[in-house]
Amino acid sequence: MAYEKPITVKEAIKSIQNQDFILPSIQREFVWNTYQIEVLFDSILRDYPISTFLFWKVTPEVQSKFRFYRFLPYYHERDKRHNDLAELSGDKDRMAILDGQQRLTSLYIGLTGHFSKKLSNYSWKSHHAFPEKKLYVNLLNVAEESEKQYDFRFLSDFDIKYFSEKHPKEYHWFKVGEIVNMENISGIIKYLTSYRLTDTSLYSLEQVQFASNTLMAIYEYFNVKEFINFYLEKSNELDKVLHIFIRVNSGGTKLSYSDLLLSIATAQWKERDAREVIHKFVDQINSIGNGFSISKDLVLKACLVLSDIKDIKFKVDNFSASNMQRIEAEWETIASAISLAVRLISHFGFNEKTLTAYNAIIPIAYFLKKNGIREEILQSSSQLENRNLIKEWLIRALLKKVFGGTPDNLYPVYRNLISDNIGRFPLVELIEHYKGTTKSLSFDEEAIDNLLDTQYGSAFSFMVLSLIYPINHNYNFHQDHIHPKKYFNEKFLLENNICSKENVGEFLDGFNRIGNIQLIQETENLEKNATPFAVWFENVYKSNEQKAAYRTLHTIPEEIDLNLLEFTGFYNQRRLLIKEKLKRILKISKDQAVEDYV
Repeated sequence: MAYEKPITVKEAIKSIQNQDFILPSIQREFVWNTYQIEVLFDSILRDYPISTFLFWKVTPEVQSKFRFYRFLPYYHERDKRHNDLAELSGDKDRMAILDGQQRLTSLYIGLTGHFSKKLSNYSWKSHHAFPEKKLYVNLLNVAEESEKQYDFRFLSDFDIKYFSEKHPKEYHWFKVGEIVNMENISGIIKYLTSYRLTDTSLYSLEQVQFASNTLMAIYEYFNVKEFINFYLEKSNELDKVLHIFIRVNSGGTKLSYSDLLLSIATAQWKERDAREVIHKFVDQINSIGNGFSISKDLVLKACLVLSDIKDIKFKVDNFSASNMQRIEAEWETIASAISLAVRLISHFGFNEKTLTAYNAIIPIAYFLKKNGIREEILQSSSQLENRNLIKEWLIRALLKKVFGGTPDNLYPVYRNLISDNIGRFPLVELIEHYKGTTKSLSFDEEAIDNLLDTQYGSAFSFMVLSLIYPINHNYNFHQDHIHPKKYFNEKFLLENNICSKENVGEFLDGFNRIGNIQLIQETENLEKNATPFAVWFENVYKSNEQKAAYRTLHTIPEEIDLNLLEFTGFYNQRRLLIKEKLKRILKISKDQAVEDYV
């Protein structure tokens, strides 16, 4: 490996634009934020070292064997996070970046592109949620924060307008990318004079000098100074290059094993572009139902588990060519099983906020793939038993937090039990296997009491309630206070003689717990709003049959008074009914007999 003659930033940018610099498929995607980019530019201007780069010389022959990608020309958090395939032709050698992609992409975006990150007060679908921001530097003053000397910032047109109107004498924002279009010093002089940055009647002498010195420094460090120092690896052996890549990426923004797995899969899959396929698949399953936040890490872990690869840990030895080819060969059935598992979980009413352990998707997907079960798992009566078993297992596993930490030791056991019980999800066997361990799926009466103290709005309160409700996936379900929250403040309760000072604590302690929470359809929740429950109930449900059906669905005692005055009795009796129902559902008995499941 040779240390090469350094190049200028401007030369590097031109090489990126011409696809002379490309990214090998083993590279991760761009992960830096705007602040990291700003600090990089500040470091360059302060003559701080930005570390050496490592390039790989790839011949046309190597280019034809493996996939390579273009640098990201701009970043858009919703629409442009993934790199495009490089369009390589001809017979010239190119440079693939083994170490320094984040820095080079940052330079490329800062000088030629823009950065669009979602604003918190807009929806993801809104175009206005992602303002286009370009990199600027203030030519009139140093940065206010101690981390930076030069005030580099990504700003939108709206930001620039704000500064020019509110602080015209403190800020003059120079678009940093304009420097690469300046061929000589005369371009700098022209810019300074055209914007009157040399006029001491407008600005202080210090500001005029700072503007001139800053612009000259930018020109020098980005156009003239050979600032990009790099080593060049010339080997065409992928194994050697891969090991070099792993070694040099052990620091910085750490390369995760899932990144490496995806990179190697991309390099070794023959018929598909693994990175493109898996990124697209992750986006697809995250859009199911009300949305999820499933990561590529989980999908890649699922690939190892569902392919029946013996060792499913994220470590280099498991990233063999044979394993990667096995995953590629089974990708369609793997993807189908994962997607079906997510759809099924969505049908149970779960979403991004309520699915507290995404790893629980994997055993369900493995069961579906192993049994060749497809769309029928969602609605067919032939799969009703499995749906019920899977739902109960999922809620048990989530409530008991068995997938907390690293669950790699669980998957082999789950695979064996699923394989030994073809046709039926092995809930009984799983409960029996893990009884008395830290991964137990069993409950006792004390655990039930703890669940009933769960607070409104949490993922766990949803899980507890979903055990006792027959959720219909065609509707959106909300958690709702049966007796509206607005009435539960001490002043209101006492002034309206709803309770006394002696028992106000019972009202305030109970209203936000399971005893006063129900699951109702979204439209019904909006209609109910904050109407007193007894009034709403009488107005909406006219016949005795309707009223009885509502009480049964929501586990409300038949004879209990629904007036807020009787809240304590309502709460205690409903809590007791729910407890008995959960004890039956979760098979709570003195001996916790497994035969009850059969």
